[in-house]
Amino acid sequence: MSRTFAYCRVSTIDQTTDNQILEIRAAGFDVQAQRVIAETVSGSTQASERVGFQKLLDRMEAGDVLIVTKLDRLGRNAIDVRQTVEKLDSTGIRVHCLALGGVDLTSAAGKMTMQVLSAVAEFERDLLIERTHAGINRAKNEGKKLGRPEAVGTTKDVQECKADGLSQNQTAERLGISLATIKRHWNKSAA
Repeated sequence: MSRTFAYCRVSTIDQTTDNQILEIRAAGFDVQAQRVIAETVSGSTQASERVGFQKLLDRMEAGDVLIVTKLDRLGRNAIDVRQTVEKLDSTGIRVHCLALGGVDLTSAAGKMTMQVLSAVAEFERDLLIERTHAGINRAKNEGKKLGRPEAVGTTKDVQECKADGLSQNQTAERLGISLATIKRHWNKSAA
């Protein structure tokens, strides 16, 4: 008898998987609470390296069904998503994606749809990276200083505290700035 599992993933601790679980139940899938795996991990982490996903794989067997709300819950790039679905398919597990109309990704139509959408998503991600790099290069060419602004007078103040024999923690407390800032200026020479 086939069992239904749900894999819900968010990228940051500020997010919740509650909406994904509600969406799966609203689509008519009856998933028992113990068969819902929810985890907080970046989508750039391959599914094979995710603790929650590995737990899911250990519990599932041939004939079971895995539900995800969106393709990107399985991975961010086409290769990872494809490999994950192929691995599940090879063990007899069907994968349904609600965002694709609930299509079974292990079927012929599902495989084609998934590959086209994964390729488009990866293309969009690559374009975003290209645009970001172009913007950084343009800013550099215009002479703009990138990164965190330098704290004014910090190196001199830190060096004075260091010369007075204060520790880094004591220096941070005296100057009212973060320990990370103190560490950045600790071995610089005062100009």
